Amino acid sequence: MEKKNIQDVNVSRAKVLGASGYIENDILLLDKLNEAPIPQEPRRMNMIVVALCLKGKAQYTIDTQEQLVRKNDVLIISERHVMDNFMASPDLEGLAIILSVGFFKDIIQNVSDISSLFLFSQNHPVINFSQKEADVFISYFNLIKQKMTDTENLFRRDVVRTLLLAMFYDLSNVIFRTQQNHDNRQSRADIIFTKFIRLVEENYKRERRVGWYAEQLCITPKYLSETVKQVSRRTPNEWIDNYVILEIRVLLKNSTKSIKEISMNMNFPNQSFLGKFFKEHVGMSPSEYRRN
Repeated sequence: MEKKNIQDVNVSRAKVLGASGYIENDILLLDKLNEAPIPQEPRRMNMIVVALCLKGKAQYTIDTQEQLVRKNDVLIISERHVMDNFMASPDLEGLAIILSVGFFKDIIQNVSDISSLFLFSQNHPVINFSQKEADVFISYFNLIKQKMTDTENLFRRDVVRTLLLAMFYDLSNVIFRTQQNHDNRQSRADIIFTKFIRLVEENYKRERRVGWYAEQLCITPKYLSETVKQVSRRTPNEWIDNYVILEIRVLLKNSTKSIKEISMNMNFPNQSFLGKFFKEHVGMSPSEYRRN
């Protein structure tokens, strides 16, 4: 069998699908999925996709796992996952919101905001909505589209960002309901991953050693690393660093704390160490990020 080359796709490249609205390379709306020229080759998603099927059906694979989407199904695809083998019925209709990873992280006001929504979607990328829940998503989509097209609004970007955060909370509420039905059928790997993430949420400010988390879960660091990588396509260190970076972003953006105070709050040895860590992951210094 011929091996397929996996190409990366981001918001900029996704614009060729026929955007009904966008803000730079940060957010893109699609309201005619049936007309979008979806690539047939595998694509690694360097973006966040939240889409609702309104009619018809579609099937595709996420990391080689087959997925089927029907009316009122919401699909959530987060960064690094590989999408392939997309096929749709002739009557497919749907809506999609596509975000750059950077813009999504700018939306987050609190690290725990992302937990239920994007952690659950790691292994359950398709979630069935009731008609009422689907109508709520459609309302958000239309309102976000309306605000995006209002180019005379000086605060257009901030309004859209606030609406998206509200939408994520509503989506998380749906997932909380859905998750109750899955808890009894979780694999051991799912359970370990979920417990690991909850521990990270509670302790990432003071504890960043993989061995410490493995000890709390009564397993070896190697087994924890293998399990987390299997479930999420990320290493435990990447998850821990991601939570730390998100929190620093939030503090730089939404607080008046000095960088020295932030380094103390996050238990870094000193301000210089935090600056080096932040620049390594974000590509700019904390002071540059705050100015931007």
